[in-house]
Amino acid sequence: MIIYYDGKYVPDDQAKVSVFDHGFLYGDGVFEGIRAYNGRIFRLKEHLDRLFDSAKTIDIHPPISKEELTEAICETLRKNNLTDAYIRPIITRGVGDLGLDPRKCPKPSVIIIAVTWGAMYGDLYEKGLKGVTVSVRRNPAESMPPNVKSLNYLNNILAKIEANYKGGDEAIFFDTNGYLSEGSGDNLYIVKNGEIITPPTLNNLRGITRMVLIEMAKSLGITVKEQNIGYFDLYTADEMICTGTAAEVAPITWVDGRIIGSGKPGPITRQLMASFKTITENEGYPINKK
Repeated sequence: MIIYYDGKYVPDDQAKVSVFDHGFLYGDGVFEGIRAYNGRIFRLKEHLDRLFDSAKTIDIHPPISKEELTEAICETLRKNNLTDAYIRPIITRGVGDLGLDPRKCPKPSVIIIAVTWGAMYGDLYEKGLKGVTVSVRRNPAESMPPNVKSLNYLNNILAKIEANYKGGDEAIFFDTNGYLSEGSGDNLYIVKNGEIITPPTLNNLRGITRMVLIEMAKSLGITVKEQNIGYFDLYTADEMICTGTAAEVAPITWVDGRIIGSGKPGPITRQLMASFKTITENEGYPINKK
């Protein structure tokens, strides 16, 4: 596997990060998860815009332009002979000392990893996932905005650990006000009376796949509403959906012992899954752009 590391393409066993890099020491950095399908990188511009917005929010100044990063991502895919892949661009604060002060890190580092990636949830796209609500609360926006896709994922990991112990396929976060937030790695939606309802993005990530789902729903004539969602709404939903770059569009058919809808992926979920497959097969930034 060939990794991009600060302007060089090196074998994975030579892609070494300093133990003094603040991304390693403190989770001080940002990243994106991007997918390539059939030789095209899906929604690349939107992902890079979000990456740079995350970096700006935590005051990291990337040593690379979006155009240069686009080419580096394509070249990483080409060097690994990948046309279908999961891509992880990372911008760390860079090498500093054992203190917290980011001013001790003179130059951020840029890393790109690209790997083959199949269906994240396997046969659960047909059966449906088990979701469990967790006691861990999503980081409040006034403390660490969930819209910063940072390298510090302990909040998400703690939720995933709790879901694992409870036998769930995915954790369901609520915020400190008791409103539905997101999953440990994806956005969440309920379907009620033919309408899709999803939380506003103040307390959860502004997902790229979330944006695509809303576009698809509108094109299919399905109403999408953004509003706060509580436990009652969750348990009484007709359908439930989660989306993410890795997860794509997936059904949740069981939450905390309650069967959601019929207990099988519902008609709106299936429409959106099919539409997403069509879009990803035909859209994207070409890896071998001429």
